[in-house]
Amino acid sequence: MIKETTVTAKTVELAVQKGAEELGYTVDQVQYEILEEPRSGFLGIGSVNAKVRVYHEDTPAEKAFGFVKTLLDNMGIDADVTVSEETEESALINVSGANLGLLIGKHGDVLDSIQYLATLAANKDKDDFYRIAVDVEGYREKRAEVLRALARKMADRVIRSRRNYTLEPMNAYERRIIHSEIQKIEGVTTYSIGQDADRKIVISLEKKK
Repeated sequence: MIKETTVTAKTVELAVQKGAEELGYTVDQVQYEILEEPRSGFLGIGSVNAKVRVYHEDTPAEKAFGFVKTLLDNMGIDADVTVSEETEESALINVSGANLGLLIGKHGDVLDSIQYLATLAANKDKDDFYRIAVDVEGYREKRAEVLRALARKMADRVIRSRRNYTLEPMNAYERRIIHSEIQKIEGVTTYSIGQDADRKIVISLEKKK
């Protein structure tokens, strides 16, 4: 989305500043196009102000933010939405408030869907991929710690029983956490079975070379 305005002022710099203020941004957040250069005239007679088109094009993070904010408004959910950790490749959108379990769903399935749609919004009309992460009340890290603890517990069980154990289906993000944690534990390894939503991790004894 592009927001723009056309302004006039004695200098280009003043016109850009005026245009940025009208759009609600700082000068660093806008771009501009000079439509007419200022002319001082002779002894002040016939002087012409600078005419400048000032515009702001939403960044991918702003597009994702706008999508999440509109979604929550349409759902009648009162929550604060902020953007953090914004870089040229990715950004994190945080949602905070009370009673937001509906936005998380079972094991984060609703949250994953919101993140997927926010990512689509961020990458609209883009050639390269921009990564968006969406979190609600720090759920991602809390869930990650639960999964790490589960991985350690099941690894210990595999070592003690000498039997493989299959975990419940998980999304790719959660499977990566399990795989990563198991890699730190000597004597066990992991592999995945199943397809799509039914993909599961199997924890097994590591074969001796």
